[in-house]
Amino acid sequence: MAAARVLSGALLAPGLVAPAAAAEFDCLIEPAQVVEVRSPVVGLLEQVHVRRGTGIRQGQVLVTIESSVERSGADAARFRAGAQGPLQQARHKVAATREKARRMAELYGEEFVSAQARDDAAADASQAEAELKTAEENAELARLEERQAVDTLNRRQLRSPFNGVVVDQYLYPGALVEPGDNKKPILKIAQTQPLAVQAILPFRYLPQVKVGGRATVIPEKPFTRSLDVPITTVDRVVDSAAGTFGVMLLLPNTGQELPGGIRCRLSLPGLD
Repeated sequence: MAAARVLSGALLAPGLVAPAAAAEFDCLIEPAQVVEVRSPVVGLLEQVHVRRGTGIRQGQVLVTIESSVERSGADAARFRAGAQGPLQQARHKVAATREKARRMAELYGEEFVSAQARDDAAADASQAEAELKTAEENAELARLEERQAVDTLNRRQLRSPFNGVVVDQYLYPGALVEPGDNKKPILKIAQTQPLAVQAILPFRYLPQVKVGGRATVIPEKPFTRSLDVPITTVDRVVDSAAGTFGVMLLLPNTGQELPGGIRCRLSLPGLD
């Protein structure tokens, strides 16, 4: 007993701080989000570039829908946007009519031509400037139509919104795809970078748990490496029936070492 008191006094001697107690709770490591990939347009499924279990990157093409008509439309719109003939013709006409109007004004000043001839030349210059303005507006409209045609074409390629993995595939090349929540999805994908850690804590800890506070996540075996991560979300609505509230942490998983859907232990230091 005396030895225990001596040991206790040595551990808590001046200048030494006792380690803070840490409370542990059950938690679950899940994908940050799970998304069903559906087509935004009606068409035939041309190619699925991934399969179940494939790792995917943000921006990667997952699905291609048949798009020959849209591709032809984009090519035509690109040609119209690049056409410079009408614009160059209008600019040359403006330059020529301005020069003519200038000469006619000089000749009128020297009384070699009538006022009518001078006014006609000035009117021709004004008409040419209006035609140039119309040509510039048509060129801008052609560029906008090209952008619209390219956007329409791009809707036939479905890209991944995040880094993750393909959970399941429901449709295969040759199937008819349609937009709508009640239509069969093409793929189900899960975001695994980052992963979400969810835990339920007793209500009495709510005042002590803060966003940004550090916590230790210990995945279940065989993944036993402890991970120090910040708390990203603390629920502000308590489950009154159970007397609990939820917390969430985002767990970096750049190398995709951890799968989603495994259990873990959450250690929060300093809880009374």
